[in-house]
Amino acid sequence: VQLQASGGGLVQAGGSLRLACAASGRSLSGYRKAWFRQAPGKEREFVATLSQNGGVSSLADVVKGRFTISRDIAKNTVYLQMNSLKPEDTAVYYCAAGTVIQSSRAIASAYAYWGQGTLVTVSS
Repeated sequence: VQLQASGGGLVQAGGSLRLACAASGRSLSGYRKAWFRQAPGKEREFVATLSQNGGVSSLADVVKGRFTISRDIAKNTVYLQMNSLKPEDTAVYYCAAGTVIQSSRAIASAYAYWGQGTLVTVSS
């Protein structure tokens, strides 16, 4: 599976962005999907995940109520809608996919496939 992330950019605090992760090679329906992010000088951290069948989503506490993960089966794409952005959301955002069990959903090393990352910068 090849993943291509897009949609990053510069936005003011309080604004919104929607990231997209387009897959090719295989259907994303067979995998758990996730978004992670990595800020400068920090480790990669979990943001959101969607179960294999798309029925269950999980979000990191720091983004709950602001971010939403979703998918478009026909487009073989997973999205991350980010609202009420804060300067601390500034990071490179990565999409990931893999055969990942529920208990490992927030662990980056559990995912086999990764996109190249897209930079989100939130100005104050």
